[in-house]
Amino acid sequence: MARKPITPENAYLRLTTLCARCEQAEGDLRKKLRDWMVSPADADVIIERLKQERYLDNQRYARAYCRDKLRFNGWGRIKISYMLKGKGIEQEFIDAALDEIDEEQYLAILDEALVAKAKTLSSKSKEQMQASLLRFAASRGFEGNVIYRAVSQVISHCDED
Repeated sequence: MARKPITPENAYLRLTTLCARCEQAEGDLRKKLRDWMVSPADADVIIERLKQERYLDNQRYARAYCRDKLRFNGWGRIKISYMLKGKGIEQEFIDAALDEIDEEQYLAILDEALVAKAKTLSSKSKEQMQASLLRFAASRGFEGNVIYRAVSQVISHCDED
């Protein structure tokens, strides 16, 4: 059963409701418009109207996404940047959002995640634990130089215990 296209005005109203609830990326909204079979010309008009009425702002979205993914998912700068690029966010907005990250909070989140992970690896040798923690932190999108320092600290604390 094929879906019927919706009118541009209904699409606009749906998107304003969606944007009023939480921040949205332009790329995600364009995908929804394609799914709803709104013509590309109408989609451009709708997106421009959403921007003019301040429902849609990629810079604001990048800041909110960065804050939330760091705080709630424990992601590092690399993964956040990669995911924002995938959503079509401009690099300048990504860089500005990443610059707003508080370095102390960033390192604390990494340390907390590594300590929790280390507790699950207690039966492994020091080398195996270090390799596992390095892979874990890299998969979360943290930078290499930050990872090595944090892993070294966690392993030295494990040795003391």
